[in-house]
Amino acid sequence: MYDVVLAGGTVLDGTGAPGTVADVAVEDGRIALVGSVPRTQARRRIDVTGAVVCPGFVDLHSHADFTVFGTPGALTQIAQGVTTLVTGNCGFSPFPVVPEHEDELRVHAGFLDADLPWEWSGAGEYAAAVERLPLGVNLALQVGHGAVRIGAMGVADRAPTPAELDRMRSLVAEAVADGVAGLSSGLIYAPASYARAEELAAVAEPVAAAGRLYSTHIRDEGDGLDEAVEEALEVGRRTGVRVQVSHLKAVGPANWGRVGRVLQTLARARRDGVDAHGDQYPYTASSTTLTARLPGWAMDGGVAALRERLERAEDRDKLVADLTARTGTTFLPERIVLSDTPDGPYRAHLGKDLAAIAGAVGLSPAETAVDLLRRQRGVASIISHGMAEDDVRTILADPAVAVASDGWILDCPGAGTPHPRSFGTFARVLGHYVRAGVLDLPTAVAKMTSLPAARLGWRDRGVVRPGAVADLAVFDPAEVADPSSYDAPWQLARGVSYTFLAGTPVWENGAATGAAPGRVVGGRR
Repeated sequence: MYDVVLAGGTVLDGTGAPGTVADVAVEDGRIALVGSVPRTQARRRIDVTGAVVCPGFVDLHSHADFTVFGTPGALTQIAQGVTTLVTGNCGFSPFPVVPEHEDELRVHAGFLDADLPWEWSGAGEYAAAVERLPLGVNLALQVGHGAVRIGAMGVADRAPTPAELDRMRSLVAEAVADGVAGLSSGLIYAPASYARAEELAAVAEPVAAAGRLYSTHIRDEGDGLDEAVEEALEVGRRTGVRVQVSHLKAVGPANWGRVGRVLQTLARARRDGVDAHGDQYPYTASSTTLTARLPGWAMDGGVAALRERLERAEDRDKLVADLTARTGTTFLPERIVLSDTPDGPYRAHLGKDLAAIAGAVGLSPAETAVDLLRRQRGVASIISHGMAEDDVRTILADPAVAVASDGWILDCPGAGTPHPRSFGTFARVLGHYVRAGVLDLPTAVAKMTSLPAARLGWRDRGVVRPGAVADLAVFDPAEVADPSSYDAPWQLARGVSYTFLAGTPVWENGAATGAAPGRVVGGRR
C-alpha cells in the first residue's frame, strides 16, 4: 500500500525527456513506482489528469538563510513548486560567527538580516537552529567568503597575512565538515571585493577537495564582464572546484549583447576541463544594496566606516564627484529604483527611481544617492533596471544555465516594493518563457530540477524515478503564471496545485497545508 499516488498526470522526470502519462507512487518519503498503480494500492489517491508532475524545483541561488527564521513556511516558494533553497550566496552567510568580529558580520549582512537570533557560531549550529523551525521548504547551506573573511580579519582593505589566510581556509574546512553544499563569493561587496584570485583559490581548496560547489557573484557584470568571468574560471583551474557563475547577466546598455561571448567562454572552459556553469533569474532588473554602486574606498572598514565618511563633507563631495562622473555609464539614476529602506526621510520615496527622487528633493541624482545613504544609515535596497530582454533569452536558452531566483522574501504580503523574483521566478519560466518559445517545457523543468541538483552532486533529488526523494511539484501548464510585477510585487504565483516535500504536501489547491517536513540537506548525496 502506497502512502500517496498522483494519478494520471503527465510526468516530466526532470531529465529533459518528453512527458509520459503515468501514476507516481510515494512510500516512506521516496518515489516507489512510476507507472500504473491500482486504485486499491493507495492510502491517498490524487487525480492529477491534465497536470504536469515533476520534481520539486531546486533554487540554486537564494538568500533565505537570513529570512527563514521569520517565515519558515516559505509561502512564496512552495506556491511556485520550490522544494529546496540553496542559501549562503554572494559571499553572505550567517556563519561563521567569530566573537571579535560578530558586529562587523551583522552590519555586513544588515540589508538581508530579518532579525536573526545569531545564536550559533558555525554551520552545524546554524543548521541545528534552522531544523528546529517549522520548515515548509528544504535548505542547503553554503558558506560565504565574505563572512569567512570577516571572521578571519575583519573588514580591512588589504591582502590577508599567511596566518589569516590559513584561518580562512580552516573556517571553510569546518563548514565543509558540517555539511555545507559549497562556498560562495560576492566580489562586488566589501570586504570580499578586496580579495584577489590567489585568496579565492586558497579558500576554495577545502571545497574542491570535498567535491562541493563554488558559486560566485563575479567582480563586474558590466564593462569588466569578460575579465570577471575569467577570474572565476581561474579559481576552477587552480583548484579543480566546480564553478557556478551566479545570476549571469550583462549590465548597462553599452554591454548588452555580450552575453553570447560569455556563454562561449564558459563552454570553452568546460571543453578544457573546468566544470563551469551558470544560473539566471528571468528578469531585466537586478536587486542589491545601493552601497554596491559606491567606489571601493567608500566601503573600506564596512558599513560602520561608511557611516562615518558620510558625516564628513569632504568624503561626501568625493562620492558625489565619483557618481557624477559615472552617470550615464555605470551609474544610471533613472534605472535605479529604491525598493526598501528603514524608517527615515527617504522611506516615503519607495518605488521611485533616483532621478525622480532627486527632482523631489531638489538635489542632483549623485547628491541624492549620497544623501539617501547618509540619512538612512547606509541601508537601502534597490532594483536596478540594467539588462536587455534579448540577453535574458539568450542566457535562458543555454543548456548549461540553471534557473535561480536570487530572492529572499518568503512571506506574502509585506511592505516595500521588492523585486518580483522572490515571488515568480520559476512560474515565470514555466509560463511566460515557455509560451514565448524560448524553451520547451521538459527543458524548462530540467533547468529547475536535475541541472541544479547535479551541480550540487545530488543523485536522489531533482528527478522523478524510483528511489528518489519524493520532492514533487504538480502544475497546470496552461495556467502557471507570475502575476508579481515591479509595481505590484506582493502576489503569489498561480497554477501550481501541489508541492510535496518527501511525500508530504506543503501546498495544496492554492493554500499552504501547514505541514513542516523541511530540513537542512547537506553536500554530495
